[in-house]
Amino acid sequence: MFERNHTPELLAPAGGRAQLEAAVRFGADAVYFACDRFGLRQRAENFALDEVPSAVACAHASGARAYVALNTLMDADDVAALPAYLEAFDAAGADALIVSDLGALSLARKHAPSLELHVSTQAGVMNAEAARMWHELGAGRVVCAREMSVADIARLRADAPRDLEIEAFVHGAMCMAVSGRCLISSVMTGRSGNKGHCAQPCRWSYALVEERRPGEFYPVEEDVRGAYVMNARDLNMIAHLDDLIEAGVDSLVGAGVASLKIEGRNKKAFYVATAVHAYRSVLDGADVSEAAAELDAISHRPYSTGFYYGRAEQSPERDGYVRKFVHAATVERAGARGRRVPQPLSRGRRARGALAAPSRRARAGAQPGMAARVRAGRSE
Repeated sequence: MFERNHTPELLAPAGGRAQLEAAVRFGADAVYFACDRFGLRQRAENFALDEVPSAVACAHASGARAYVALNTLMDADDVAALPAYLEAFDAAGADALIVSDLGALSLARKHAPSLELHVSTQAGVMNAEAARMWHELGAGRVVCAREMSVADIARLRADAPRDLEIEAFVHGAMCMAVSGRCLISSVMTGRSGNKGHCAQPCRWSYALVEERRPGEFYPVEEDVRGAYVMNARDLNMIAHLDDLIEAGVDSLVGAGVASLKIEGRNKKAFYVATAVHAYRSVLDGADVSEAAAELDAISHRPYSTGFYYGRAEQSPERDGYVRKFVHAATVERAGARGRRVPQPLSRGRRARGALAAPSRRARAGAQPGMAARVRAGRSE
């Protein structure tokens, strides 16, 4: 049983409208999303500027907060366009802006004075002095650099200003570069990861070539397909939430990390619903093993605990995802007992149950929102 002195905020990704609705339906306390500019997930559906008021209203109607990501590397053209966006976000009633650029923070204070300011993990905050400086500039929260251990976060919490909130990632994809500040995609494809257009070349297969033997490829590892030497595993902290929450004392919320963040704005609604439900359940006292099984059911790279307990792990022996199940269908409405897909979907594949209904902290009035899963590759 998971025990703690307080329950932190559960922050979920909303790459589009369907993902936003799934997040709040299954119990997210807050959602973060981006507009058509300034977000680091430009492949996501995202929201047009005139759709932001509706997105914010949707979150607020479920009792959740709405944060807008503005964490790309800002050039002069971006900064020139930013004030109009900031004023629109302020007028829409968003709760906070996630920034990494000092210019963006400065403009936000002028053009969106009612919004809280959260410092993105892209800023690489790893020590209390950096956190203190951001706080003096107006930030109310810092998102920990991805390379920090639990002990590092505890030290940051102990030394940082007491009214500065600490946010940490608990689930999702990891970048092989320092807090995502990577140049490989830009160099190799012309698509800048720092502008939200990462082509993920760290996931590609690589081999050695000797200059006098062009066309002869030598595997870096003993694998005829090559080696995925930069392929980072996904983060999964479902069994270790107490370590993060008890990492220090926060005078605002009781103890430790104030917000637990799920990565995944490029993911579909089913992924968001499953991940949010799993973490919501554990935060509400459910059995960790049951929640862990749900996280195994969604498409993911091999899991690890990132840098929290030592060096992060790579998956050089493979590319792609672990897919034990295939998302077959979403049940938009169901009775109290739910329902199953009535007929086999294909030879050798049979419907296997459904994603559990929202936990007791899921938003009042929401429909159950069930999703059928199919065991991949064999019948049961």
